[in-house]
Amino acid sequence: MSKRVTVVDYGIGNLLSVCRALTHEGGDVALSGDPEVIRQADHLVVPGVGAFGQCTLELASRHLREPVLEFIQTGRPTLGICVGMQMMFDIGEEFGEHQGLGVFPGRVVAIDPLKADGGRRKIPHIGWNRLQVPAGRTWEGTMLAPVNPGESVYFVHSFSARCERPEDVLATVDYEGYEVVAAVARDHMMGTQFHPEKSGDVGLRIVRQFLSL
Repeated sequence: MSKRVTVVDYGIGNLLSVCRALTHEGGDVALSGDPEVIRQADHLVVPGVGAFGQCTLELASRHLREPVLEFIQTGRPTLGICVGMQMMFDIGEEFGEHQGLGVFPGRVVAIDPLKADGGRRKIPHIGWNRLQVPAGRTWEGTMLAPVNPGESVYFVHSFSARCERPEDVLATVDYEGYEVVAAVARDHMMGTQFHPEKSGDVGLRIVRQFLSL
């Protein structure tokens, strides 16, 4: 039986491509900004593109902040994508400080434009990069279980999460000498800085694994 997946519609995000990927992998997908539809889902996806503050403002103004947090607290699988992942942290520093959802302790900060050698790093970080397993971490039993370390996924972002709890970091990538938190996870709550829906076969494997959790 297919899983009921709600993609949170708060007016921002790559909604259609996310919905297509979930449907392709067998999800019974509802794109909705209705709190009751959110509460009744088996799986929840919070997408996001653009600025942290704008996304959190839209989520709150549509009265969806509390339904999303309530869903997370039930223990059902939740996935934040790109800014959807960033919003799960305490604070975002894009265009000033903005309050996030506080699911993961930490802040979302600008990628350092300066390299160690004094050269300039291209901002935003756009393109494919290779996923790495942090020391002491395993992907077994997580949404990255079907992925091999070193396989590439697609990024578009200028800000990156800094986790207070190292154990929350599921994957990283090296972007011109700067460590980017590529994925986070704790129990049922997951997030990807990259876009699974734009990451080809690797991304679809991740989506399929998320739906199986």
